[in-house]
Amino acid sequence: MNVQDLMRAHPRVRSVSNPLVECIERCFSCAQSCTACADACLSEDTIDRLRRCVRLDLDCADICRATGGVASRRTETSEQVLLQLLELCANVCQVCAEECEEHASHHQHCKICAAECRRCEESCRRAMQDVGGASGRVQAN
Repeated sequence: MNVQDLMRAHPRVRSVSNPLVECIERCFSCAQSCTACADACLSEDTIDRLRRCVRLDLDCADICRATGGVASRRTETSEQVLLQLLELCANVCQVCAEECEEHASHHQHCKICAAECRRCEESCRRAMQDVGGASGRVQAN
């Protein structure tokens, strides 16, 4: 998916910030990683020790998808709502990454997922600074 091209093609968007575009891409990538990790956890023999990981993976995937979707909608954007979602997404990614890191030495899928969650967390935090500190860059007409 080329988020930047889609944003530029939007008839009501004057400009697009790179941190927000990166965040949208990271949110959807993280959602996919978390969904795959949860599924892989369910196939492990040690499922009893991975229940919390599965739950956090699924919660993180849902929140990342929602955040990416809301951030993609540029018509009549509420920066307040977007900032709250970005903060929530960053926080959930942090918690999910911490949980996956607990299992990373035994499960490669958890290691991969933790890394993707960390990338998404950082991207959401950069987008928060950009959206909150430079509201003129991401605007709808």
